[in-house]
Amino acid sequence: MAAKDYYKILGISKSASADEIKRAFRKLANEHHPDRGNGNAEKFKEVNEAYQVLSDTEKRSQYDQYGTTFDAAQAQGQGFGGFSGFQQGNVDFGNLEDLVGGIGDMFGFGGGRGRSRKAERRGKDIETAITIDFHDAVFGIEKTVELYKPVSCDRCNGSGAEPGSILKSCATCGGQGQVQQTQRTVFGQFATVVTCPKCSGEGSEIKDACSRCGGRGATRETKQMKLKIPAGIDDGQTIRLAREGEAGERGATAGDLYVTVHVKKDPRFVRDGETIRTEVRIPYSTVVLGGSVDVETVDGVVQLKIPAGTKSGQEFRLKGKGIPHLKSTSRGDQYVTISVDTPQSPTRKQRQLLEELQKEGL
Repeated sequence: MAAKDYYKILGISKSASADEIKRAFRKLANEHHPDRGNGNAEKFKEVNEAYQVLSDTEKRSQYDQYGTTFDAAQAQGQGFGGFSGFQQGNVDFGNLEDLVGGIGDMFGFGGGRGRSRKAERRGKDIETAITIDFHDAVFGIEKTVELYKPVSCDRCNGSGAEPGSILKSCATCGGQGQVQQTQRTVFGQFATVVTCPKCSGEGSEIKDACSRCGGRGATRETKQMKLKIPAGIDDGQTIRLAREGEAGERGATAGDLYVTVHVKKDPRFVRDGETIRTEVRIPYSTVVLGGSVDVETVDGVVQLKIPAGTKSGQEFRLKGKGIPHLKSTSRGDQYVTISVDTPQSPTRKQRQLLEELQKEGL
């Protein structure tokens, strides 16, 4: 018989501790379980076989004594006597749930204690994007999102059966939705519980499929959904609409819709968290003598008082004129940076006045 190196199968060393063996098994069982879309039933059985030996102190000792082949021990007439009980029994993967930390619940195998088949046939999530104006991001807005996607069939209400048709119990699984598969190995029989291939885990068969959806329980249609964009949302943030994704198979829960929000830039404002920053250019005379200036905010134009002697680059705070906080009713502030407006081509009179000021030391 071909040699099997159980340590190599689990990807561990011969000195691996019991915890290392268990962790390796959990990782590989998760990766190869046949209920996963990319699972490998043969690899899964091989990993489980290796774990059953190496996780038992006595069996591991005998395995280590006779090397990686079974032929050596059998040629000596000794065999793996310590494995006799294991050879005669079946290993139900439902009993492994405590060992592997809930892998059974994760993938729905063993003893009927796994999650429901409808949960496993949940519809796919959908991602889309929407673009809004800066002002709408500040104050919030309601938008309509239109998608062409699978939706629950309104003729059969997602059941896949023609209205009035009778559902009959699956003859293959007896209505359980799962069947047991057994494989013989050198150590005995290994039993796995898998989704019934006949009814796809439903436990029932449709006598007459729905004439509209062909028994799938869903049809592709264009659907409009209302999306409430909260005040204060930032560029790149995502909103989740529960159960607005693709419809699930035969009445299973629909997936979710994830909408990424993109915010257009506004040349007047720069966002910094919940703060808005703007720049205002004022004449030199206002900087020296003081005065007031119009400042644009997201709420409209306001008057900002400029005290005499203000320096270029100085900031002024407009309280509560910033971005609303997503999780409260309060708002950030707006900071206005003052910049002196220097005339590029002063008039003759302006030049004369400036020359006089220069003589005065200004």
